[in-house]
Amino acid sequence: MTPFDGVFNIELMKQIEPNEVYTTEEARDFLKISESTIKRHLKRGIIKANKIGGRYRVLGRELLRLVSPEVEEKAVKVYQRLKQKTQKTIEKW
Repeated sequence: MTPFDGVFNIELMKQIEPNEVYTTEEARDFLKISESTIKRHLKRGIIKANKIGGRYRVLGRELLRLVSPEVEEKAVKVYQRLKQKTQKTIEKW
């Protein structure tokens, strides 16, 4: 018995399998986002999912797509364009 027993709940991290089907709760855990954030992402189509029996199911490859470096690079490019556009608009004021 250690002094940390009962203090830490240590779980092994599971690997995301591309062909596995995950619930929104499992997707939230993998992405480390809140319930409201996953709902917003589903509604806006940021996370693509299918509704089965009234509940969303997310494919593992969709979760992997979200955490891939390519998505981050695209987000940075969009942010940079938006920043430049905003700066030009402010300069016109």
